[in-house]
Amino acid sequence: MLTILGFAMIATFLVLIMMKKMSPIAALVLIPALFCVFVGKGAKLGDYVIEGVTSLAPTAAMLMFAIVYFGVMIDVGLFDPVVRGILKFCKADPMRIVVGTAVLAAIVSLDGDGSTTFMITVSAMYPLYKRLKMSLVVMTGVAAMANGVMNTLPWGGPTARAATALKVDASDIFVPMIPALAVGLLGVFVLSYVLGMRERKRLGVLTLGDVLVEEKVEEKETETVLVGAGSGGSGGSGTGKAAVGTGGSGSGTDADDEADEQKRFQVLDPNRPTLRPKLYWFNALLTVALLTCMIMEWLPIPVLFLLGAALALTVNFPHIPDQKARLAAHADNVLNVSGMVFAAAVFTGVLQGTGMVDHMARWMVDVIPEGMGPHMALVTGILSLPLTYFMSNDGFYFGVLPVLAEAGAAHGVTPLEMARASLVGQPLHMSSPLVPAVYVLVGMAKVEFGDHTRFVVKWAALTCLLVLGAGILFGIV
Repeated sequence: MLTILGFAMIATFLVLIMMKKMSPIAALVLIPALFCVFVGKGAKLGDYVIEGVTSLAPTAAMLMFAIVYFGVMIDVGLFDPVVRGILKFCKADPMRIVVGTAVLAAIVSLDGDGSTTFMITVSAMYPLYKRLKMSLVVMTGVAAMANGVMNTLPWGGPTARAATALKVDASDIFVPMIPALAVGLLGVFVLSYVLGMRERKRLGVLTLGDVLVEEKVEEKETETVLVGAGSGGSGGSGTGKAAVGTGGSGSGTDADDEADEQKRFQVLDPNRPTLRPKLYWFNALLTVALLTCMIMEWLPIPVLFLLGAALALTVNFPHIPDQKARLAAHADNVLNVSGMVFAAAVFTGVLQGTGMVDHMARWMVDVIPEGMGPHMALVTGILSLPLTYFMSNDGFYFGVLPVLAEAGAAHGVTPLEMARASLVGQPLHMSSPLVPAVYVLVGMAKVEFGDHTRFVVKWAALTCLLVLGAGILFGIV
């Protein structure tokens, strides 16, 4: 009976959030509470929730302060020179532009928020793709895959969910996975190079100046050129002449182009009041030190980000009203993510406390062929591709992974191995129709979602398998 109720609870949860009949937070709280009553253990619901909240508090704290920290770093302009440097590197070469898209998306993904990553990446790269008549689905596909690999950062969501669901430490999941994830990210860069070479072969190595003159004559467009890619820094590779032509083609000076571009794309507005150029190197060193301490495991991740966020706010915004404004600016992301973690305490607490997960695991152990039991991590990695694509991360990590982990435990597979294997499907998951951020990506890029899906699915699945293969080769999974 508990087996049936357990699967019914998971199915109800998945159906309601996939059909958007309930928000994930509401579903994580109300559905398990209802099933706890059905099981006849409603009187113990409070104990289950308190136990779950106590165990999940460090994860929630880590997510809260990581979001604040990287949000502040974007506010003060830490990533602005990186973005402008990538744009200058790209020039008007399709191959460089595609590779630059992947690099930019990977770097900006450090903030752990897919929507922010896509807004910055598309704002910076879209004018180049548009001007040079490059394929926009290449841009959306590359950005989604790079973000998918980086989405496995402990504060990105999936790793925190896996740690929450299996009650293990997020750093114990992530740090050993770094070599496999690095291989996956390298695979995205290599794929970007290949796709960029295809675009270069199709279009040739154009210059922004040539394209501007052509569009000026044929279409009389008024859209400005992204100045970071067509400024004087492009001389020496044959594009300096084109840059001069741009200035004299009636489209205005470089300064005018830059002003117009910044009005259109405010993400890197050089005049935003939160910039702290005099503190750039302090913020850069602080970020490097923070990531180094995390990788070396000198302090728990929640403590590192708590200290880092407090220090970043105090130094960059010494006045209390300014600190309150920055916290308020990122409050939505903090509340959504941390609220999800605490709501998950109800779901996982009921699943564990009532014994439903144990009964479901025993049933799955009986169903899975005996020979596959010791390979449950591999099975989980493969299953993560379709399951995280056709359901939300909440559904997979809170509804399915605990059951798979219990089944694996019966054959000696540790929860950490299962948690690492569950991250494999993230490059594909980021293009799932259930991910809100992907609609930001295709909407800003003016790409049909169907076109994006047809292009990206095969490449994203290949990236997932590359991560899984590297994980097996390195003995991580």
